[in-house]
Amino acid sequence: MNHNETTDPGTGSALVPASDSSDHGHELLPASLVRDADRFENPGLPAHVHRQADDDPKAARRAERQVATLFGLSMLATLVFLVSYFAIPDESVFFFPGIGRAKTQNVVLGLSLGFAIFLIGIGAVHWAKTLMSDEEVSEERHLQASTDEQRAKAVAVVKEGVESTQFARRPLIKYSLGGALGLFALPLGLQVAGSLGPVTVEELKHTIWDPKDNGGKPIRLMRDPEMTPIKFDEVTNGSVFHVMPETLQKYIDEGKHVLEAKAKAAVILIRLDPNDIKVQKARDWGVDGVVAYSKICTHVGCAVGLYEQQTHHLLCPCHQSTFDLTEDCAVIFGPAKRPLPQLKITVDDAGYLVAPEGFAEPVGPSFWERAR
Repeated sequence: MNHNETTDPGTGSALVPASDSSDHGHELLPASLVRDADRFENPGLPAHVHRQADDDPKAARRAERQVATLFGLSMLATLVFLVSYFAIPDESVFFFPGIGRAKTQNVVLGLSLGFAIFLIGIGAVHWAKTLMSDEEVSEERHLQASTDEQRAKAVAVVKEGVESTQFARRPLIKYSLGGALGLFALPLGLQVAGSLGPVTVEELKHTIWDPKDNGGKPIRLMRDPEMTPIKFDEVTNGSVFHVMPETLQKYIDEGKHVLEAKAKAAVILIRLDPNDIKVQKARDWGVDGVVAYSKICTHVGCAVGLYEQQTHHLLCPCHQSTFDLTEDCAVIFGPAKRPLPQLKITVDDAGYLVAPEGFAEPVGPSFWERAR
């Protein structure tokens, strides 16, 4: 055995130093591994291939202009988004081949915003491929902590990498990229400021259950999704109906705002023994034990659709908020803070269930303006 070798007490195999350098220390490895490693040559790095922009200042300036053009087109697409948001009527629709009728504004906004971010991405890729440094760099890894000198060297490498992007040397790219990214942020702020608020309590209360949307006449309750009317004598004790207003049909026929209308108008209709209803208002707003409540949970707006007949509890599947039908849908468990709003119903001359008025309070997640 070589005098520089030692023996692994566990396996009896020879161990040799993995490296004699002061940086790595004397790490002992099995001699067989060292001999196997000697059979493979270090492939090294391939010869660096210079790009045209590396050696030709004209090519570099041309690439700079191309990148700036892409960023400029991104700004133009963002401006199209901003103009379209205000200029295209919300009711404007057109027939899209293969899809059907679509809102013109949605299509233009989606395409313009998509092109804006796509052009920023393409510009960044072209910048990296033509102007940023593509010198291959490798660094040997070691097990010991870095010294102060090595950390300083790493910082220097990072700074050198930043300089290799030529960001400081190419003001045209810097300003065009800043403009593209700056303009691209505007649609996001516009969506928040223009589409999400502010709204009034009356707007929150309004749903398509409002008789004003039906010429002032009571609105028939329709099965969802069949959109067929419900007769009072069809609602047996313990039965559950998922209900939409008859006025939804107008939105379906026109092909606009259907999802928005359904999201606020969803109602659950249930019949229980009138003697089980403990709140007088809930009995008065129903018909012989048939009551209708909003399906939109007052926590975060999930659909409340699970009914337990023995306990008369309604359960929201998202966060387990539980409402007691016998107590005018008061919250008895979970994070919801408000009862489900009740929809007042009656029976018309033909025996169909109808809603003579809309909800008396906002549906959905809780609002501080609500009376209870």
